[in-house]
Amino acid sequence: MEERKQLTTPLPTLLGTLTPEERQVLVRFKEALGGNFDDHTLGRFLRARKFNFDKAMEMFQNYLKWREEFQVDQIMSYEFPELEQVKTCYPHGFHKTDSHGRPIYIERIGALDLKRLFEITTEDRMLRYFVKSYETMLSITIPACAVAAGHPVEQSLTILDLGGSSMKLMSKKVYKFVQMASKIGQDYYPEMLGRMFIVNTPTLFSMAWKVIRPWLDERTQQKISTEGSKFQKKLLELAPADNVPQFLGGNCNCQVGCLMSNAGPWNDPLIQAQIGTANIRIAEVEPQRKLAAEEEKKE
Repeated sequence: MEERKQLTTPLPTLLGTLTPEERQVLVRFKEALGGNFDDHTLGRFLRARKFNFDKAMEMFQNYLKWREEFQVDQIMSYEFPELEQVKTCYPHGFHKTDSHGRPIYIERIGALDLKRLFEITTEDRMLRYFVKSYETMLSITIPACAVAAGHPVEQSLTILDLGGSSMKLMSKKVYKFVQMASKIGQDYYPEMLGRMFIVNTPTLFSMAWKVIRPWLDERTQQKISTEGSKFQKKLLELAPADNVPQFLGGNCNCQVGCLMSNAGPWNDPLIQAQIGTANIRIAEVEPQRKLAAEEEKKE
């Protein structure tokens, strides 16, 4: 197959930026877990806990326990037929890639209608949908972006659009919803966020941000920048105009709507063929760990 031309600027990789001391912690961490997990996955958890071995181990063990209790290994078969309806009152989705080849994830929080959302679906179903989205991101979205870019891609660019929001952003129900969604990423899928842009922030947002910010760990806070209505220039420094929807100041106007289209390299059949067998989902690692543990007991 013809080699793809590198069109985006690669960012330093997690494993490529480890210090000798951090690499030693990674080796120790992997040995303690039985060596059945890939370095990048373990590195994400270590970085999330500043390479503190004990804290990272606690986080990872909680992650494994959660995977088993939540039955994450079966989540890819979960069906969410109400997605199209959900997006009419909670517009969100992946849309193309940024200047570093990272997938762009957009949420129009200002258009969120929680009352209607939970007339269409339930909190439990949304939670399972979020988890499946993270698993899809790990197993398909990011690997596809890496193939398309011609270099490693490990994280995403997230854009939260608060345009059109009002006092409803101050409601406890909205806080609870945002907290539920952010907790999954922080606790179980750390270091997947590369950069977050919060745009069209209303005057009252500073009050809401004071409440939301403490939910986020320090590293996540450092990746977030907030902008008012004049954000377009900064955003277009991060992503090509053709990859940014018109409602965010770009040129893209997908026929079915940018957040309905799911446009991106992950839909390219040639790319799908490359990642289909070469990429092993994180969800498939846990059964390997259990099998290794059982074999060890037999010995």
